[in-house]
Amino acid sequence: MEQFKKIAVEDRDLLAKYISMRKHSACDYSVGNLVLWSDVYNTQFAVANDMLFIKFMNGGKNYFAFPMGNGDLKQSFQWIFEYCKEQNIEFNMSVIESDMFAEIEKIYPGEYQVSYIRNNADYVYKTEDLKNLVGKKYHGKKNHINKFLKTNPDWSYERISEENTEECIEMLKEWCIENGGCTDQSKADEICVVIKGLKNRQKLGLLGGIIRISGRIVALTMGEKLWDDMFVIHFEKAFADINGAYPIINQQFIIHELSDYMYVNREEDMGVDGLRKAKESYRPIFMMEKGILVKK
Repeated sequence: MEQFKKIAVEDRDLLAKYISMRKHSACDYSVGNLVLWSDVYNTQFAVANDMLFIKFMNGGKNYFAFPMGNGDLKQSFQWIFEYCKEQNIEFNMSVIESDMFAEIEKIYPGEYQVSYIRNNADYVYKTEDLKNLVGKKYHGKKNHINKFLKTNPDWSYERISEENTEECIEMLKEWCIENGGCTDQSKADEICVVIKGLKNRQKLGLLGGIIRISGRIVALTMGEKLWDDMFVIHFEKAFADINGAYPIINQQFIIHELSDYMYVNREEDMGVDGLRKAKESYRPIFMMEKGILVKK
């Protein structure tokens, strides 16, 4: 059988070719995420029968993503079952959107069900809402931004480029130290992933922006095009002692870079209370549920 290989930056075009054959809204199926987090989740891929197979580790378990490509779906599932038998590993499948499950139900009626986990659901917003912050529900956000503008008249926005990449990396290292990254492995892993994204920004088709105050970078964000109508924000970092730094980078990046998109996917909250509160406060128009396939 075709052997799985670790996903690398050089695999970007091949992954994009197959992933683009199916519309999806989950951030996990963005090429950037697959490449950037491949070291953390040991993400691997194989191509067989004109289908892309993705395998990753999470919580000590192997999981497969939904197969994508021009091949036959039932044949693809049989391919995975045979691989699991050959490797003596358990069949587990994750990141299953509702329409994917509908297709699984057609070929295996009544055999599986999907278990949706709230912590893994992506937050999806209307771009215009995040850009304009109109209405009472965004009153707090506008207050934070107005206070930032008043307090920091010498602020500026700029796109991430070759010229400012090293400054961005230094800002992230400083952020990591201030936020316990030296003792928190998950934060340290994330910063390594963001730095990997900055260094490979052009190869992966990533787009980012920064906020400066008196020339110093105080906030940074980066993401990529998911579809013609949706952009996914992978990372957003700002110094906590700069009041309004997070709301201003959020809004300014959208104003300057995302006017052509209808929706913005800001990924999941992973069950982190502060992150959930922040993401809910921007009022998503829907949550993109992603489930784990479970044998009945």
